[in-house]
Amino acid sequence: MASSTPGRGTPRHSSDDAVAPRLDDVGVDTSSIELSGSPATLSVQFPAAPVHDIPEDELAVAIDDVPVNPETLDSEHRNTRIVEVSAVASDAAEPQSISATRYQTGAPEPSALLTSERLLDGTPATRTPPEGRWQKLVYDVTRSRVNLGDSARAVARKELDARIRRRWEGGARFVPVLTRKGGVGKTTVTALLGMALADARDDRVIAIDANPDRGTLSERIAQHTDYTVRDIVRDIDSITGYSEFSDRVARDETRLDVLASDTDPHLAEAFNEADYNTVADLAARYYSLVLTDCGTGIVHSVMRATLARADSVVIVSGASVDEARLASETLTWLEQNGYDRLVKEAVVVLNTATHGAHMVRLDEIETHFQSRVREIVRIPYDPQLAAGSAISFRDLRPVTRHAARTLAALVVEGLPSRRA
Repeated sequence: MASSTPGRGTPRHSSDDAVAPRLDDVGVDTSSIELSGSPATLSVQFPAAPVHDIPEDELAVAIDDVPVNPETLDSEHRNTRIVEVSAVASDAAEPQSISATRYQTGAPEPSALLTSERLLDGTPATRTPPEGRWQKLVYDVTRSRVNLGDSARAVARKELDARIRRRWEGGARFVPVLTRKGGVGKTTVTALLGMALADARDDRVIAIDANPDRGTLSERIAQHTDYTVRDIVRDIDSITGYSEFSDRVARDETRLDVLASDTDPHLAEAFNEADYNTVADLAARYYSLVLTDCGTGIVHSVMRATLARADSVVIVSGASVDEARLASETLTWLEQNGYDRLVKEAVVVLNTATHGAHMVRLDEIETHFQSRVREIVRIPYDPQLAAGSAISFRDLRPVTRHAARTLAALVVEGLPSRRA
């Protein structure tokens, strides 16, 4: 027996057993059917299948546009995933336009409100990568989403930079480097201090070789110049700006400017107090920090002019008994001649690269100077410094470079912030 004519309704999905009509549900009396030799035809009126109306909340996820092959559907093993879709209503008001804000407030926004924080909204381009191998690796792997911060070494270096870069008001500051004994590394310390300052700061730093006879400060940097302090004094009327002055100095790779002393031994007149004042007045116009490499001894006329301008002093001592004693006597002379203020704020540099450093108790030398001055800094032995040639600040041993930077920070911290 077979059924022929379909009903008025057709199921929406042929595999949906819930809506497929069965013969038992149509109310047909099968006892009245007579069978003959020819095939019988039975007409059955099926009820209309229910039509599924799609609710409005399902319209957004309708899949009517996706073709489905009914023959591939398996009613016994359904492979259906349920996806929950939730809608979140926002109570935030729509942003107003710039023109609306302008007309409501009555005035346009000032340009100062166009800040990086407002416009860039913390995008990766505005973030500073951390320093440190592990910190940088995590930052790169996470595409700048995780920033662990700088390493301890980087943090310490940046803190030292901040100390060296401290600002002040009221013109240039003068720092003479002096000692009563030659050969203890006074010129080397002046060069190291100047390089550390110029390398970290963004203003101008100059070191003047004020040795009355013949100084060697210009020999401690790679670049040389034929001009000396004598040329500055002679050409004072033609130097009307920084450009003319900078043409007469040598500049180191750290941006330290060096003004050389006279090198001609046949000069009858040595560099004197009046000459130094002329050069110092001119340097104060163009530089924030002026270092002075003083000659051996402390009683010549240049020393008087130097100390009269000094905001702080650096005393250099070797690491032998006589060198330490002479450095201490230098402090005594300053105290007896009215420079008590400079002694209290002085920094003593203990150059451990001199002869006999391995034979004396350096801690006892430091204990002595701690009772007299503000700070003590040790300069360790470095082959480049021992060679006595030009110094490359980048090529110094890290411990030597750190000592020079520490000295620079201590010197800056001792300078007055404002003029009285």
